Amino acid sequence: QVQLVESGGGLVQAGGSLRLSCAASGRTFSSSVMGWFRQAPGKEREFVCAISWSGGSTYYADFVKGRFTISRDNAKNTVYLQMSSLKPEDTAVYYCAARSGGLAALRGRYEHWGQGTQVTVSS
Repeated sequence: QVQLVESGGGLVQAGGSLRLSCAASGRTFSSSVMGWFRQAPGKEREFVCAISWSGGSTYYADFVKGRFTISRDNAKNTVYLQMSSLKPEDTAVYYCAARSGGLAALRGRYEHWGQGTQVTVSS
């Protein structure tokens, strides 16, 4: 069982940066693929990025490539999402998620979810 708690969200101006953190509890964190998803008002929850258990492989949605970076620190049971060059359309609740198995973009393949953290980008 993995429990996830996101933090680091807030209000930022367009062009700014934020770093989200997701703290995990549970013995299986270091063997779990971790992903970030987001959900804007009135929209479906969508995949943002994911990272392998070792951190050696990452996978990004096209709309964040070059702007967002996912990383993890298995010693701290934490995964990070560094977001730069933020745009108003990045406004959403951001969720971290965990799964066993390989990298995946489909939300149904993630077994564990955090409660989310709000990111608001003003123009």
